[in-house]
This record gives sequence, structure tokens and C-alpha cells, in this order.
Amino acid sequence: MKTGKTKTIKVNYLARVEGEGALHIKIKDDQVKDVKLKIFEPPRFFEAFLEGRDFMEAPDITARICGICPIAYQMSSVHAMESALGIKVEGQLRALRRLIYCGEWIESHVLHAFMLHAPDFLGYQDSIQMAADYPEQVKMGLEIKKIGNGLMTTVGGREIHPVNVRVGGFYRAPELSELAPCVERLEWARNASMEAVRWLSTLNFPEFEVDYEFVSLSHPDEYPFCEGRLKSNRGLDIAIDEFEDHFEEEHVKHSTSLHCHLKERGNYMVGPLARFNLEYEKLPEIAKEAARIAGLEPGCRNPFKSLLVRMVETVYACDEAIRIIANYEKPEKSFIEVTPKKSTGCGCSEAPRGICYHRYSMDDSGAITAAKIVPPTSQNQGTIEDDLRQLIPLRLDLPLDELTWQCEQAVRNYDPCISCSCHFLKLHIERG
Repeated sequence: MKTGKTKTIKVNYLARVEGEGALHIKIKDDQVKDVKLKIFEPPRFFEAFLEGRDFMEAPDITARICGICPIAYQMSSVHAMESALGIKVEGQLRALRRLIYCGEWIESHVLHAFMLHAPDFLGYQDSIQMAADYPEQVKMGLEIKKIGNGLMTTVGGREIHPVNVRVGGFYRAPELSELAPCVERLEWARNASMEAVRWLSTLNFPEFEVDYEFVSLSHPDEYPFCEGRLKSNRGLDIAIDEFEDHFEEEHVKHSTSLHCHLKERGNYMVGPLARFNLEYEKLPEIAKEAARIAGLEPGCRNPFKSLLVRMVETVYACDEAIRIIANYEKPEKSFIEVTPKKSTGCGCSEAPRGICYHRYSMDDSGAITAAKIVPPTSQNQGTIEDDLRQLIPLRLDLPLDELTWQCEQAVRNYDPCISCSCHFLKLHIERG
């Protein structure tokens, strides 16, 4: 590959990522001159859709942003509305919110780990090919995912775009008799996730480390789902409503998604690796044991090992769900009554892919007058491009197909949005 000439790598369609994306890389004199993660899916304008709608509609509308992680958008929206109205959901209603989030982490992480990312490490174009040689692992992954989806259905009413989440709590709190049967299956899923950690830890992970600024929510007592402050490994420590004082989005010509960066320092990483490095001490012992099995320690800066971190977090989510159900008592009321007023509020929660920030303003009648949503993928886009700038010079001696494969893996390390594309890469190289 080291020819001293100009080469252009074009990946017209990225496989196994949700939506429409491409990759354009220009190399000249063995130096990476340009990297563009091109997002060309049409803008969806959810913030504009929300204007004029009643504040109570926000959780159901924002859930439609994503079919795999709707809870992240629902939870960030309800926290923002409750912040605006000056109310705080506590006790069993708060626990139920963590419980439904557990279901989302389980199904999303397992979908990514088994179906979308593991094929990269094993040399398969897709999980269907992989299943021919690893049928038991694929079946196990599908079963764990099914258990996560089932938990979302039990608490949220259905697994895709749940309908039970509302500002102030839930429309209906489940009976203990509905949650109790989930425990045995969650215990199986926790054990199976540990087994998956053992299997996935045997894969060959590329040697690659980056000095990231990690950003995640930080709660004083819990591994983060909802609530807390925003912290980083480089001194950031702010309240959620200070987000826009430190972070800003910008439009870049090659993407219909905005790029978000820290005003002070530029690109940063959100997601499993950030949470693991910043909040490791708040994991329960069983999740720490999973990390030890995987050979993970706080300070891990290899983005390819985010695959392992996702499965460690799956062990955690199963364990946390079991704990919540064991301590559950149905609340007397399933929600706190809320009355609209002219106000503005901010909310943030940890989607499987990282922090999801929302801000809303409403008038006295409760009509939304302004909305801002910053999803995890917009925050990681610049960091993905930075990874490729640093990875490619280390791999220029690889055959073209292997270099392309690792570029794909580097993008999928972040599980950008939801992987629903079933077509393969189209690659074109121009040599000067």
C-alpha cells in the first residue's frame, strides 16, 4: 500500500449500521489527508415536529426516533419536562424507569455484539454466515435479546416504541406478579451473558489505543442510566442544564447529522467505553468479574474492545433488573400529577450508545415552543473520523481488503445509530 501516491477509498454504503452512511478517505504520500463519515440520510426534523405539540406528547413522539433504543429518548424527554415543571420522580417509579432501561440495554447491546460486530472479528460478512459455524452462540444471543425485549414489553406495554412512559411516571405501574416471572429468565440471561463474555474475549482484537476524552453521566450511587452530572476524564463536571455552555453542534457539508463537540477541546467519546472508564467503581461485583474475565480494566482506550464492554454492561443490566424486581412494591399511584407552566428544562440519560441530551421550552398551556435533541451518534461522529485518521497510517501495509475491513470495524465500534442495512460494502480505490 505504501506507494507514495494518492489513493482514495470510497465506501458507498456502510453495512450493518442503521440508515444511510458512507466513508471517504484520501491518502497522499502515506498520510491521511481527508476522512469523511458521510451521513446522507434525509434529515428527520423531530425538533420541528415537536413545536406546537402538547408537552405530554414528547415521550411518544421522541420514541419514534429509534426503534431499538426508544427508552433513551423517552427518558431524556420526561426528565427534561419534569425539570421544567420542577418535579422529581422518586421511589418505585424511579426504579421502574431504571428497570425498563435495563431491558433496552440488554436487547440493544446483544443485537450489536452478536449480530453486527462479532462477524467483523470472525471474518464473516454477516451474522447469517456466522450462524452456520457458530449456531449456539447466535441462538444464545437471540434469546438474551428476546429477554430484554420482554422486559420492555412488561414495563412499557410493547417492545418497539413503548406506550406506558409519561411525564411524571407511567400510565400504569405493573403488578409484582407481572414482574416476578421475569426473574428466572433474567438470571439465565445474566449467566448466558457471562458465557458470552468468555467467548468474545477469545477474539483477536486489533492493537489500537487513542487518548480520548470520555464523557458520561455520573451518579453518586449508581452506574448511570438517568440523572447525575456530566463528567469527563479531563475535568468536565457540570450539571445537565449546563450542557449547552460547554458543548455545541455544527453542520459539516458531508453530513446531514450535526457534529457535536466540546467548545473547549473538540471531539470526545460517549458510550460504553466512556461509562466503563469513568464509572467502573459503581458496577456490582458480578459485572466487575465479567470485566476481569474479558481482560478489561479501567483505563482501556482500545475502541475495538467496546464489544466486550457492551457485554459487561449486559451482565450489569441483567443483575440490576433482578435487584430492582426483588425490591419492587407497586406504588400507590403510577404517576405524579403535572400542571404545565411557561418554563424550560433539560434532561439527559445514557442510551446504549451514550448520552442523549434534550431541552424543551413550553408556554403556559403546555405547548412546546422550542426543542433541542442531541443524540449519541452526533456526539461520536467526529471521534469516529479521528479514529480513522490515526488507525489508517498504522495499517497501510495491510492488503486492501483487510484495511477496508478494519475501517468498517472502526466505525462499527460505536454502533452508530441502529444497524438495519443488509447490503455489503462497495469499495473503490483510485491510485494517482
